[in-house]
Amino acid sequence: VQVADSGGDSVQAGGSLRLSCTASRYRPDMYCVSWWRKGSGKDRERVGSLDINGATNYVDAVKGRFSISRDNDKSILHLQMNSLKPEDSGMYYCVATYREYCRGVYPLDSDFGAWGQGTQVTVSI
Repeated sequence: VQVADSGGDSVQAGGSLRLSCTASRYRPDMYCVSWWRKGSGKDRERVGSLDINGATNYVDAVKGRFSISRDNDKSILHLQMNSLKPEDSGMYYCVATYREYCRGVYPLDSDFGAWGQGTQVTVSI
C-alpha cells in the first residue's frame, strides 16, 4: 500500500486544519490507520489511530480536539484538528498498517506500517 498525506498549513493558535490521507488499495476491513507527528526537538508520537472496527484512540494531549474519520467512499481518511496550539506544530504522518499487524487501537505501525511522506503543520501564537 502507498500512502499520501496532505493538508498541512500555517495557522494561528485556536484555528483548525483538516489533514487528508489516501492509501492505495485501502479497505477499512484490511488496514488500520494512524496519525503520527514529529515536532522540533520532540520525539515522534502517535496522535491517534482508527482500527478496522472503527474504534479510535487519541493521545491525551489532543483528546477532544482531534478526530480521525473516513469519507463515505472510505478511501480517504482525515485528521480533523481543532483548537490548535503552538505545541501541535510538527510534521504529521499518516500510516496504514495491514490488519495482521493491527492490535486494536495500538497498531504495530512504527515497524510494519506504510508511511506517508508527511505534511507540515505550523501553529503560531
